[in-house]
Amino acid sequence: MAVLNVHERLVAAGADAVGELLDTLSAGPEDRLWPSAHWPAMRLDRGLSPGSAGGHGPIRYAVNAYEPGARVRFDFTGPPGFHGFHEFAVVPVDAHRTLLRHTLSMRTTGAARLAWPLLYRPLHDALVEDALDRAEPTARPARWSPYVRLLRTALARRGWSPSDK
Repeated sequence: MAVLNVHERLVAAGADAVGELLDTLSAGPEDRLWPSAHWPAMRLDRGLSPGSAGGHGPIRYAVNAYEPGARVRFDFTGPPGFHGFHEFAVVPVDAHRTLLRHTLSMRTTGAARLAWPLLYRPLHDALVEDALDRAEPTARPARWSPYVRLLRTALARRGWSPSDK
């Protein structure tokens, strides 16, 4: 199954400021984008550099490309059946507004054809919206759906916690 999943947030800041935010991505103490207080932390063995390997929770990937202040692309290496990438990109709109875009493009095979829509997609969507809330806080921050809360409760009963690697 082909999957294209795009989330965007218009940030009231110039591209340089949003690019600086993107450059903190990698779950270190300076990370201002990844919502690790509520989700498994992103871990990268060599930070944002091509070839760096890591992931978050059961999602594994390697940095395919990194353009400081502009874009970072991660190629999936797991779970089995995820074939593609996800990326954050900084898209200038004008001097005072920038679009922060997260794109996931992949083909799923095997059990991932069911696991993506039933398990991974709802959690992915909630995580990305939480990250975008960190980039541009809004009067109405993203809220987890009842289904996402149910999945998180079920996973917690199986030993999952936001800080899982």
